[in-house]
Amino acid sequence: MDLALLKLDLMAAITMDKEGRPDHIHAAHLLPEGINGENWQILPPLPPWDADIDCQALIRSLESEFARKAPSQKVERKWERALLVSVSTTTRRVAEDSMAELRELAESSNIAVVDTVIQHRKKVDPRFLLGEGKISQLVVLALQKGADLLVFDQELNPSQVRTITDLTDMRVIDRTQLILDIFAQRARSREGKIQVELAQLKYLLPRLLGKGTAMSRLTGGIGGRGPGETKLEVDRRRVRDRIGHLEKLLREIQKQRGQRRARRNKRGLPIISIIGYTNAGKSTLLNTLTRSSVLAESRLFATLDPTSRRKRLPRDVEVIITDTVGFIRQLPEELITAFRATLEELEDADLLLHVIDISNPRFEDQIKSVERILEGLHLDRIAVLRVLNKQDRMGTVTVNKLVRTLDAVAISANDKRTLAPLLDKMELHVRRVNRGGTSAGPAEPLVAISEI
Repeated sequence: MDLALLKLDLMAAITMDKEGRPDHIHAAHLLPEGINGENWQILPPLPPWDADIDCQALIRSLESEFARKAPSQKVERKWERALLVSVSTTTRRVAEDSMAELRELAESSNIAVVDTVIQHRKKVDPRFLLGEGKISQLVVLALQKGADLLVFDQELNPSQVRTITDLTDMRVIDRTQLILDIFAQRARSREGKIQVELAQLKYLLPRLLGKGTAMSRLTGGIGGRGPGETKLEVDRRRVRDRIGHLEKLLREIQKQRGQRRARRNKRGLPIISIIGYTNAGKSTLLNTLTRSSVLAESRLFATLDPTSRRKRLPRDVEVIITDTVGFIRQLPEELITAFRATLEELEDADLLLHVIDISNPRFEDQIKSVERILEGLHLDRIAVLRVLNKQDRMGTVTVNKLVRTLDAVAISANDKRTLAPLLDKMELHVRRVNRGGTSAGPAEPLVAISEI
């Protein structure tokens, strides 16, 4: 069956007898909603001389039902409607956890998730990622749910985006592109906007596709006669020029940051940086510690721009506390590169507060993701204090076991009454540094939390 025919509400075929004469008309149409696991209905065969069926009326009725069914789900009109797709070769639990995070990312980007599809395969299809039969089901499901966007949990190469788009006639994006879009929405400062644009252009450059010499244009003038540059070459050259310009701006910003860090170091104020998985409660903790009003929302990547505040600890020790952009599993390399100037702030930290949302069922994997990123940035040499946030959502016995197992301190970031043990440990570390002692060093490797 041609996949393009699936985009029609109704399709029919005529069979022939042995003499080559029309035998029967076989018709079928999609259903606005699946019935008993079937997404279509096959009509009884009709003889060609008695085809008592009003095709136009049936098609109008089906289209009306599809149109009525799609907006029946309560979704803001400005939101796009998407199907989330994952092709996994790992265990079901890992795939479902990753899909749950993809849903959070989509909702954080104002995308209405109408359904999710997970396909487990021994080997990923190099052309379509998932099987053609599954893609056919996606098209039917998209029609039924009124979706206009496919979001893949895996990163797609340019060829896969093109083939899936051609086959489904739908817009297709992957996880990396979704994260970049969220960053583009959240960036507020000039530096943040430059970093996000740079990451987007580096992601876009290898995905610029042309249509051959048919799109060639004449540049004109001496030395410019002939086919000239294709539109694709012009686009790529402009993107490379823009990337070069943005990288130059970031080097200037990096230099300014270095000067500010040098002035801070002259004052001799210890620096404590708050790190952690996105939406773990870092900005909330900064606000509670320093009585600030940094944006803190329960959504992924609510804040991107780094923030620094002074804090006087209980025993009259003054420090600088900084909040950084949140980490996430498989953080796109383009973003790590673009935000390197921001992340360099962490290099001068005397202590890293690793905020962990222990109410999140995936917190163990989130800890590993953060530690892998720290190692990749060569920041694992800095002392780390694990801070278990949202203890109020967990049982006391569980929290106490986690504190002992992870050598951590438990808090509720929005309740300053719970911060006393954290402040004591922060001050103990700062005094040790001021005396010229050695820091506590990196945190111990993660142990088997799942046994708790």
